[in-house]
Amino acid sequence: MKYKIALHKTDEGISISVPGLPGCWSQGNTEEEAIANIIDAIKDYQEVAETLCQGYEIREIQVA
Repeated sequence: MKYKIALHKTDEGISISVPGLPGCWSQGNTEEEAIANIIDAIKDYQEVAETLCQGYEIREIQVA
């Protein structure tokens, strides 16, 4: 699955957010570290979202 990420360089390193996943962000000292960290954050986000959906009928749709 592909996600768009927004990188923001600061004096302290790189922060990254995922516009498609509200509240999903991470950071790192380098771009490579920040990207590795956001991958972990996305996985954690997905696990929480799956847990919150338990008990509901879930379907997937395709949007062109």
